[in-house]
Amino acid sequence: MKIAISSTSKDIKGEIADIFGRCPFFAIIDVDLEEKKINETNFIENISADQPGGAGVSASQLVVDNKAEAVISGNIGPRAKEVLQKFQVDMYIAQGSLEQAVKDMWEDKLKKVV
Repeated sequence: MKIAISSTSKDIKGEIADIFGRCPFFAIIDVDLEEKKINETNFIENISADQPGGAGVSASQLVVDNKAEAVISGNIGPRAKEVLQKFQVDMYIAQGSLEQAVKDMWEDKLKKVV
């Protein structure tokens, strides 16, 4: 399963960004939920972060294009949420490190956005 996490840096030990559409980077993490391991981690720049408008929609398209099946962020705006729902991407709210968010996902401790 691929997870996209809004990130403040290019570091798995770094912090989750507060705002999905305006985060500097996305960590695209390929995880094995059954074995509870990370297979691969790639960081991509969120080219939508500095857009004057529509950053959430563009960021959503970016993570969908990278085949993410779930998103973790500090906050997900209504337009981004709408796009992610359209593509059946699960959404979770979390704070702290990216690494801890992945562990919390394995243990079903994240708050799911409905």
